[in-house]
Amino acid sequence: MIDSKLVVKFLRMSGRYGVISSYGALSMMACGPARPVPVAPTPPAAARPAVRLAVIPADSDAFPRAARAVSASLSSAQIAGVDATAVSKVSLEVVQLSIECVDPTDACYQAIGRSMSANRLLFARIDPGATRRQLRVTVTLYDVDAGSAKRTAEKLFPTEDQAVAGAASLVAEATR
Repeated sequence: MIDSKLVVKFLRMSGRYGVISSYGALSMMACGPARPVPVAPTPPAAARPAVRLAVIPADSDAFPRAARAVSASLSSAQIAGVDATAVSKVSLEVVQLSIECVDPTDACYQAIGRSMSANRLLFARIDPGATRRQLRVTVTLYDVDAGSAKRTAEKLFPTEDQAVAGAASLVAEATR
């Protein structure tokens, strides 16, 4: 038969040891090595937003061959940092009329860029020179986001034939 006093004494002792063993386990956990801190995953590097270039062809009733040569050079221009290129079907003047902003100002060029969903504009202006045969060609690479021209190249050609011959080099100068 089991002595009841012995059982009670055993239960009291196990309770004390149970408490002691609980504290012992806790102290061993507290003194043990620290839990490793989880490392937060590093987010991927922010992708650079795509840069879109809108090429606007040149137009000139007085110098049509020069306008075609300049437009061809503009269309084939390669510009570093540009992800997508779209060539407009209409001239700069038509685009300006469509947005009702015909001044050659930064505000108008920004409005043109926004209307074409572009970050950069590449366009040329062909204006008559001092004499009937002279023409001034101005090629501009415009940064719509910055609101200013990135590069501009301008040259006064004595004849339309020389403008046709020099169109590619003038566009290259503006887009380098």
